[in-house]
Amino acid sequence: MASDFTVNPESGLIEPARLCLSPNRDKRPADTVPDLIILHGISLPPGEFGGSEIEALFMNELDWDAHPYFDEIRGMQVSAHLLIRRDAELIQFVPFNERAWHAGESVFRGRTRCNDFAIGIELEGEDETPYDDRQYAILPAVLQALSDAYPELSAQQLVGHFDVAPGRKSDPGPAFDWLRLYDALEEQLEN
Repeated sequence: MASDFTVNPESGLIEPARLCLSPNRDKRPADTVPDLIILHGISLPPGEFGGSEIEALFMNELDWDAHPYFDEIRGMQVSAHLLIRRDAELIQFVPFNERAWHAGESVFRGRTRCNDFAIGIELEGEDETPYDDRQYAILPAVLQALSDAYPELSAQQLVGHFDVAPGRKSDPGPAFDWLRLYDALEEQLEN
């Protein structure tokens, strides 16, 4: 499956993915290449899957009055490089060579502002609901394509949002099976 995805490091785009360029992006600092991947979990409204709200949020088109929860995030301008939907649809919002606005206030191994050097991958899900088998099937292939394009990336540079924003964030949450992901990545390396 790893050969199913290709990342062009010059354009920062992954194929195949649906491209939906978010306005919530900017340039990375000069001479900065991505060397960290942060996994996130997102559902909008919380605990609901399959709607258009995540995409609308990342595009600054969310109807803030459509659900009471949206008052809590009203006006928020965020994005991620990729979204992996529960049905394994892959949507790219920000090229990897640009900065997505996903980690917020964050620190990794003493380095602050993780958005500067990280790739943000959102998984459609939430802390307490098991993620979909189709997401586990596609994620290792996406990670392999990223590490092929950006040699600075490795399994040691893969963290959850909770790792870089402890106490503030909990995603992808206890429902995410890290061992399943690591086993799949190891199996991928053996093939």
